[in-house]
Amino acid sequence: MHFSREKTLASISDGLLSFPVTDFDNQGRFARDSYQERLKWFVSHEISAVFVAGGTGEFFSLSLEDFREVVTTAVETIGGQLPIVASAGQSVEQAKAQAKIAEEAGADGILLMPPYLTECPQEGLVQYACEICESTSLNVIYYNRGNGVMDAGSVKRLAEACPNLIGLKDGKGDIQALNKIVKTVGDRLAYIGGVPTAEIFAEAYLSIGVNTYSSAVFNFVPDMASTFYKALRAGEHETVKKLTQDFFIPFVDLRDRKQGYAVSLIKLGANIVGKPAGDVRAPLVMPTASEREQLTKLIDAVK
Repeated sequence: MHFSREKTLASISDGLLSFPVTDFDNQGRFARDSYQERLKWFVSHEISAVFVAGGTGEFFSLSLEDFREVVTTAVETIGGQLPIVASAGQSVEQAKAQAKIAEEAGADGILLMPPYLTECPQEGLVQYACEICESTSLNVIYYNRGNGVMDAGSVKRLAEACPNLIGLKDGKGDIQALNKIVKTVGDRLAYIGGVPTAEIFAEAYLSIGVNTYSSAVFNFVPDMASTFYKALRAGEHETVKKLTQDFFIPFVDLRDRKQGYAVSLIKLGANIVGKPAGDVRAPLVMPTASEREQLTKLIDAVK
């Protein structure tokens, strides 16, 4: 760990966050050299923390050995420059193993993903998260999405029970529910916007005090992503409106054509701008040639 709890908390509370895609070669194996170059490119732009092996990084498709390589490579390449947050989840024991790997590698925190598949009662979610938090000394950010969505009371109980819980990332986009959590738990936690293409929710997030979000499109249009974030925080409404209309709305329309495109289109975009990371792993699929052409036009429009 290179960053203290206080510095990590400050980094995830303000400033643009991003999740690099995970590089695979043409046999679908982790491509370390390419990933190192991607990370160096990432930190040459304006971001405040890097989340590796996350949803955009195909966490759900990584073996434990893949995961170890990804996190270790990230720490060796950019450790100490920005906080590095790795993912953990799926089951209590799996998440403990991932957290241990991240801790041994020198990561600064973990993003705790939802449990795998099953429906979960609120008390079970709290227990799931508590057991994982208690297994590690790393900072933990809970990802409130999918079948792991906690209500305000549960988040409050989790925050009270686990001192190393430092944040909550919203993956649902229910602004009323998130506002209730923010008002109930207060500044005990940092709050991060985390729905796919979070920029489309950015103004709503900001209105309830959620100052930052994770930008997947940073993988291929980092300067535009930074411009949008700065304009949002500065109250430059015309810039926000124009970029939303010119890029984010048509991008979301393209993304919504097929399940999994929230990740697949990001890898495609990286390829288009000369930062290829290979194809996505099954069960995801890559976009079509026609969709590549459409995304290329969107990118060209905001360069």
